[in-house]
Amino acid sequence: MFSSPEELGEKLKRTGYVADAELLPAIFLAMKLSRPVLIEGPPGSGKTELACAVARAAGTAMERLQCYVGIDEERAIGKFDPSLQRLFLETQRGAPLNSWEILRVGLHTLEFFLAGPLLRSVLYESKPCVLLIDEIDKVDSGFEALLLEILSEWQISIPKLGTVKAKSIPFVVITSNEERAIGFPLRRRSLYVRFEHPTVSREQEILSLRTTATKEVHGQIAGLAHALRGWSLEKPPSISEILDVVRAMELLGIDEIRPEHRDVLLPLLIKTESDRQRILLRDGFAALLADSANYSGEAGVVRS
Repeated sequence: MFSSPEELGEKLKRTGYVADAELLPAIFLAMKLSRPVLIEGPPGSGKTELACAVARAAGTAMERLQCYVGIDEERAIGKFDPSLQRLFLETQRGAPLNSWEILRVGLHTLEFFLAGPLLRSVLYESKPCVLLIDEIDKVDSGFEALLLEILSEWQISIPKLGTVKAKSIPFVVITSNEERAIGFPLRRRSLYVRFEHPTVSREQEILSLRTTATKEVHGQIAGLAHALRGWSLEKPPSISEILDVVRAMELLGIDEIRPEHRDVLLPLLIKTESDRQRILLRDGFAALLADSANYSGEAGVVRS
């Protein structure tokens, strides 16, 4: 997909994604070695967005397997379509009785299979896709084991259908919010990357690429995000939520957050009642703004 880590970084930046310099060689090598990347870190730190940005930068499709408690093989790989099989049999009513074995085999082919994201990801012919396996920590070790064949051999074994070998090898990004420890078999097959929320200066850079607000607004919001994440909130703001704050300010014509803007911006910044009550305490929001000014100063933004 890319000829060097530098090209990867440049093309990611054009999509609005700012990657740390240490991350680029890991992503580049994972592509060249046909290995998945396992990214662990807090929610909202840019793990999922990396997969989306790589797909945009490479000009290719993305298949997403969203993990959740109770997900099964059918959801991930797919299943035969019984209605389509019945329709096919209706068209074969006049076939000789001795042709049943041929019909039975014909019914269990890819033409009658509803492919899930895992299977679709290995069927791309002209260009490899990006496969995002999101929030792997929400499933159990049994489901993890289901992934090992595709991530090792780049093939999928399906009952009645047989083994489907990859037509192209996708670039795989596996994300985890660390709700559960991921097993070593999956870790052995992956390149490991750790994500944290961005520094104030890095978040400013992200905001400047993705929004048209002034440098002063970017500095204040990046400082506010850093302050909020340091308050041990139940739900710290993600990068995407901070981008929404900047866009909201642009829509409302706000060029500097002041204490009187608390109630307007609170629904964008705070997403649980316990966090909301904390910010609503006397001087809570004003204290946050004071902290954000200090962090903005550390990042080189001088406020008037």
